Amino acid sequence: MKNNSIKTLVRENILQLQPYISFRDHNEFNAPVMLDANESPFGECNRYPDSTQKKLKTKLAGLKKVSPSQIAIGNGSDELIDLIVKIFCEPKKDAILMMNPSFAMYGFYATINENKVLKLDLDENFEIVKSDFLKAAEDPSLKIFFLCSPNNPTGNSVDDIEFYLQNFNGIVVVDEAYIEFSEKKSSLELLEKYSNLIVLQTFSKAWGIAGARVGMAYASEEIISFINTVKAPYNVNVLSQELIIKTLEEENKLQENVSLILEERAWLKQQFEGITCIKKVFSTDANFFLIRMENVDKVYTRMLKEEILTSRRDPAISGCIRINVGSRSENEKLINLLKEI
Repeated sequence: MKNNSIKTLVRENILQLQPYISFRDHNEFNAPVMLDANESPFGECNRYPDSTQKKLKTKLAGLKKVSPSQIAIGNGSDELIDLIVKIFCEPKKDAILMMNPSFAMYGFYATINENKVLKLDLDENFEIVKSDFLKAAEDPSLKIFFLCSPNNPTGNSVDDIEFYLQNFNGIVVVDEAYIEFSEKKSSLELLEKYSNLIVLQTFSKAWGIAGARVGMAYASEEIISFINTVKAPYNVNVLSQELIIKTLEEENKLQENVSLILEERAWLKQQFEGITCIKKVFSTDANFFLIRMENVDKVYTRMLKEEILTSRRDPAISGCIRINVGSRSENEKLINLLKEI
């Protein structure tokens, strides 16, 4: 980022906003009688969750080698994307920049907030053309650049992320929802070097806990303080927090599951070879493949008829379907049907 301090990028009303502070969560008690929050004294889940998510942040800080004050927890990464747009983008005035194709929710939340969405078209290999980026970045209305790496729905990673951090005069959000499946290093190691960086990660993919709806933002303490100011006070429920904390104590299980998925990914790629309805399998660093099909209508309709659910990307990405890696039995059913087609 060139010259700007973070405060110059934040909306004026957000700078003036006072956060909701739970007295209970910001003080220590030994055996309190809880008569402060109008809760019921009965029930198994009758108390509000910790609004600061202290235990969860402490666990994550140790795992990710960052400070707890550099972590914000969201109700999925979607909530964090929404909050980031609200913090930095003035409605009807500012804009975001995103890769095209990429994760649609960046544009979705910007549009809800009445911000312009500028799209940076990727080349035939789904890579960013740096000269196109530099030209687009000259737009003075731009406040946020969303980088998805590995990218959804293409599967490939973004190279030279520091280039974009150095040459974008605003906030750069690197969405690492699929980073556990990639051999590339996480952008977390760049946090101390770049004050305009936010890294998003999630428990929905490699960790296998999509139903808990928990995402994380890692950034400078200053940016995290703004996210914590704007977020709802009890945005992550008790059950999800407890489940994630328990899961973090079983990190070896994550590695085992990722290894199994990578083995299945390699097996699927080998099986795709020679299947006549497949025209091209794009390289991937994620837990899914983007595949260009011969007669995509026929292939997609047939899979749907057999209740094999995939994500059709045509016409936005001509002739393509996104298929994620399943269990061996699911993958075999997919391969057998594709061979039959």
